[in-house]
Amino acid sequence: MILDGAMGTELQRRGVMTYLPEWSARALITAPDLVRTIHEEYICAGADVITTNTFRTTRRALGKAGMGERARELTSLAVELAKEARGNFGNGRRVLIAGSIAPLEDCYEPGLVVDEERARSEYEELASWLVEAQVDLILVETMNTISEARAALQAVRNTSTLEVWVSFVCAADGNLLSGESMANAVEALSPLGPSAILINCTDVTSTTLALEKLIQSSTVTVGAYANMGHAESTLGWEFADELTADRYANCAEEWVRMGARMIGGCCGTTPAHTEALRNLAIRLSNSL
Repeated sequence: MILDGAMGTELQRRGVMTYLPEWSARALITAPDLVRTIHEEYICAGADVITTNTFRTTRRALGKAGMGERARELTSLAVELAKEARGNFGNGRRVLIAGSIAPLEDCYEPGLVVDEERARSEYEELASWLVEAQVDLILVETMNTISEARAALQAVRNTSTLEVWVSFVCAADGNLLSGESMANAVEALSPLGPSAILINCTDVTSTTLALEKLIQSSTVTVGAYANMGHAESTLGWEFADELTADRYANCAEEWVRMGARMIGGCCGTTPAHTEALRNLAIRLSNSL
C-alpha cells in the first residue's frame, strides 16, 4: 500500500507560510486550493492513501493562534478538500482518506507530552470531528511517547469503529524519542487493536533500524514513511540531506524486503517520491 508524502513541507516549498503554532493548518485559511492540488498530485502519483491536513487543527494548537473556535470548521474543511481531490482525480481507483491525529504539543519534544487522561479527552473531540466529516480511517501519527499514542488510540476507540493506524517518530537508536522501547510501545498498544503500526518523520537510516525493531515485536501490518531534513523553529522545515525520488525508493525497497507493507513519505518528500514508490510497488509485484 502506497501512502502519500508530505503536506506541510510541500506547502512551504510552494511559498505558503507554515510557522508554528498552526504549521500546515494555516494553509486551510490562506491557500485551500493549494492543499487540494497537493492531494490531487499525490493521487495522480499513485498514492493509495491520502492524509488529511489536520495535523494542527486541534482546539489546543489553533487556540495558540487565537483561532480555537475555528478548530471544528477547519478540520471539516481539511477532510472536504481531500474528498474533493479524490473525486477530481481518483478515476474510480480506491483511494482511502486517513484522518491525521498528531501530538497535542510538539512531535519532537517528549517532555511536553500532555497528561494521558487530558490528552484522551482532547483527542476524542478531534476524532469525533474526523468521523463526522467521514474519513475512511484514522492515522495517529508522529507519536513520540507511549502514553500519548495510547491516549489517542483509546480516544478513537471511544468515538468510532473506524480502522486505526498508529505511527511513531523514533531516535537514532530505533526506539521512541521518549527513550521507550519499540517492544514496550507495541505491547502497550496491542490491547487497543491498531490495524497497523508504522514509523514516520524519522530519517531514513534511523527508520530502517526502528522498523527492524518494530517487525520483531509487532503482529499487525507494519510500514514506514521517513523524512528528509529537519524541523526549524523559525522557518518551519529545513530542507537538508534530501534524497532523490529514486534513491528514496531504493531505501523503501529495503523496508519492503524486511516486511513493511505500507510505504510512503513524510516531511521533505514530494509527489515525485510517491511516484517512485508506486513504480517500486509495480516492479516488485511483477517480479513475484
